[in-house]
Amino acid sequence: MAVAGVSANRLELLTIADAVAREKNIDKEIVVEAIEEAIQKGAKSRYGAHHDIRAKIDIKSGEMALTRHVTVVADDWQPEDELEEFNDSAMVRLTDASKRDPEAFVGKEYIENLPPFEFGRVQTQMARQVVTGKVRDAERANQYEEFKDRVGEIVNGTVKRVEYGNTVVDLGRGEGIMRRNDSIPREVFNIGDRIRTYIYDVRAEAKGPQVMLSRSHPGFMAKLFAQEVPEVYDGVIEIRAAARDAGSRAKMAVLSNDSSIDPVGACVGMRGSRVQAVVAELQGEKIDIIQWNADEPTFIVNALAPAEVSKVVLDEEADRVEVVVPDEQLSLAIGRRGQNVRLASQLTGWQIDIITESQDSERRQREFSERTALFQEALDVDEVIAQLLVTEGFATVEDLAFVEPYEISDIEGFDEDTAEELQARARDFLDRQAAILDAKRVELGVQDEVMAVPGVTGAIAVALGEGGIKTVEDLADLATDEIRGGYEVKNGERTKVPGVLEAFNLAQEEAEMLILQARVAAGWIDASELPQPPEPEYEEELAEGEYDADAVFAAAPEGDEGEVVDDEVPAGDPDQPENA
Repeated sequence: MAVAGVSANRLELLTIADAVAREKNIDKEIVVEAIEEAIQKGAKSRYGAHHDIRAKIDIKSGEMALTRHVTVVADDWQPEDELEEFNDSAMVRLTDASKRDPEAFVGKEYIENLPPFEFGRVQTQMARQVVTGKVRDAERANQYEEFKDRVGEIVNGTVKRVEYGNTVVDLGRGEGIMRRNDSIPREVFNIGDRIRTYIYDVRAEAKGPQVMLSRSHPGFMAKLFAQEVPEVYDGVIEIRAAARDAGSRAKMAVLSNDSSIDPVGACVGMRGSRVQAVVAELQGEKIDIIQWNADEPTFIVNALAPAEVSKVVLDEEADRVEVVVPDEQLSLAIGRRGQNVRLASQLTGWQIDIITESQDSERRQREFSERTALFQEALDVDEVIAQLLVTEGFATVEDLAFVEPYEISDIEGFDEDTAEELQARARDFLDRQAAILDAKRVELGVQDEVMAVPGVTGAIAVALGEGGIKTVEDLADLATDEIRGGYEVKNGERTKVPGVLEAFNLAQEEAEMLILQARVAAGWIDASELPQPPEPEYEEELAEGEYDADAVFAAAPEGDEGEVVDDEVPAGDPDQPENA
């Protein structure tokens, strides 16, 4: 190997460096540095590894200098690393250097030129490994730089090989891999086939950069539409969300920034020409194109098309939505094997629960009966009064006990005296319940300090005691999964692990805050370390008697838990092309 021989012709070294740089598409300087390092290792192998030997090749002329360096160090020099020690072949102490050179100083280097030499078989093999390794590292760095900024692009390539269902694709200046689950089901490629794929990730790993390709990613479908629909490419139409069941069905939400352009019609094209081009690339995948809407309930209704929706109830804290559909629309809303509702859930980002109108009616009747019975027992009133309270929206005794009295007295047939009497009975009932719970807490051995933790009620304290949590320290030592419940894998099976407060349906944030408050009470952390709620933003003050409706709606949250959107929510334009 000519690059390994120090006595090689200087022009030959540059020619080799040029050829390797062009072939591997890397900088010539990198190849020259690799040759220098190879020569240095060969020289150290010949003269001794403890010597500080350096090789330098002039990248223009090809002239090479091989030198040995000795550095002057202080008399009290100490190694920075325990494994390092004084090297008398590469170092000389200042006192010893001054005997031979009066102008010696700490840091001065003495350089000795070494004669050219021929590499032996071992040095040649070593040099080959050094140069090959350096060139390979440079190739990997180049490939990473080439593709790291191309995530989200569609690339064309050629199938290089197929291994255990994974497809390796030659992208010209590198390779990418498409794993089995990133390909479209039942799609088979052979070596040499041309293929279009989507880059969804580029990872820098020890074995080299991994360009991850996919044909099942929702972004692949979105980019195909950008190629087929000029309005999408120009940004006039935005693809706001996409969800796919690769090879079977997909949903895509679009929005037009120009009121004169119908986003759905533009994506479908004349007689479906545009969408059919995408469908052909996706092996006949059925695509539902719907209009995106900033109003969450309307968007959810659109996403469930072609099913009709009667009512939508949002639970923003749990990111869940309950959708009521006519009985005959249930199978259509759910779809085959749950496909329609699953794609709608992925598209909107909400967990969607679907029930029928009859199920909703039965549940409401059951809740009405349960609440009526609760008020009859707690307040010692007849069925008519209890039903009136439930009809007016009172769901619990707490609701009744702590509202403003006028909210009760305004009910038809009630007066202020009735309201006062009902609230007194409600508070007496709550006091009795609290006393029962407190007695049970004491019986279970739950300490009084636990009750002082913000967020702990009598019912929660009893549940903690039944779960063996009896002190503030016990509560502070819990994890959120131990409170809310979770899953764990035993013997390869995923099993449900109940939480001590699972019945209370605490949100993740509520469970975390309960634990943090207990840690404050236990003295483990300071109250200043608790997360602070964001400060509300207020609009500019208006004159007395004035109000700004737009500001009121802008400052309001997007939706309250239990917000009901009834049949007035549009179920979509029946004349609008929905499928391809």
